[in-house]
Amino acid sequence: MSYCHCSDCRRWTGAPVAAFAAFDRHALAAQPALGTPLEHVPGVQRWQCDTCGSPLAAWFDYLPEQIYVPVGLFDQIDMLVPKLHSHAENAPVWLHIQDDLPRQTGTARAILSDATK
Repeated sequence: MSYCHCSDCRRWTGAPVAAFAAFDRHALAAQPALGTPLEHVPGVQRWQCDTCGSPLAAWFDYLPEQIYVPVGLFDQIDMLVPKLHSHAENAPVWLHIQDDLPRQTGTARAILSDATK
């Protein structure tokens, strides 16, 4: 699980910071199926609920084996432990998440990619 402070993820989730849990792309099964993704940003596919518009999942071409699910969708949220902040320089100045997690400037793709190995 990681936080993302980029403006794109904030806009998509409608939150001041996005929090996602990563899963093996081929192991995740959604019921009902995710359907057709939206691709507003090249190389980024996102799925949302056809009924309410809630964000359901995101896939990034630079992390091809992973799919990211917003943690707000999980009932067992306490079992998901954050590991880092990406795009930390874009966090709102008034947002204070007090933890000792690594804060990456820009994308954390190298760290997130290594997590699957």
